[in-house]
Amino acid sequence: MSELCTDARQALAGLLTDGMTIAVGGFGLCGIPNDLIVAVRDSGVTGLTVVSNNMGIDGKGLGLLLEDRQVDRVIASYVGENKLFAQQYLDGTLVVEFAPQGTLAERMRAGGAGIAAFYTRAGVGTPVAEGKPSAEFDGRTYVQERGIVADVALVHAHTVDPAGNLTYRAAARNFNPVVATCGRATVVEAENLDQRYLDPERVVTPGIYVDRLVGAEPRVKDIEKRTVRTPMR
Repeated sequence: MSELCTDARQALAGLLTDGMTIAVGGFGLCGIPNDLIVAVRDSGVTGLTVVSNNMGIDGKGLGLLLEDRQVDRVIASYVGENKLFAQQYLDGTLVVEFAPQGTLAERMRAGGAGIAAFYTRAGVGTPVAEGKPSAEFDGRTYVQERGIVADVALVHAHTVDPAGNLTYRAAARNFNPVVATCGRATVVEAENLDQRYLDPERVVTPGIYVDRLVGAEPRVKDIEKRTVRTPMR
């Protein structure tokens, strides 16, 4: 059974060390584990490798860890809207490994499934493939990508039941399910702690993957980019 903790700090107690690898769910500011990110920042750990789709924006989400110079390396699919992320990369103070978005998701899924490596067409003939083994299958070239296993995975879920089973809400699901599988220890913050067991048909992440969980603090959810259109008459 997953361990229910009183706050994010307790949920991460004993798990954080300098130089570790952390996988973090979310896409921009959508579906990110805000409370757990703040707890990582407050812990003061440094030299982190962060695996995430991107690094949030300046002053929010994973951008908080960049501001405090706690991150040495990032594995991500794009820089996004974070100016500090881009600047640290260009200055050479931050090592960045880019991966196609689908490849990044599959690397985490593979790591969680015990698959050490796989071959994909994505990135063949581009800088993404440089230095990586390749092979030919059915007359086409594929590049080898390694599965990702993180020391700790941080996840944001909408609902968790007493067995630790998770569901997500709409687009906030994004990378969270694959992140949940690839951590040696997976810590979840959930908006709703349901006292009833979820219908098995609704379970997205089985509780077997969840080690610790905590209720998410109520907060105004930030929007990275607000796009509106004039109503049609």
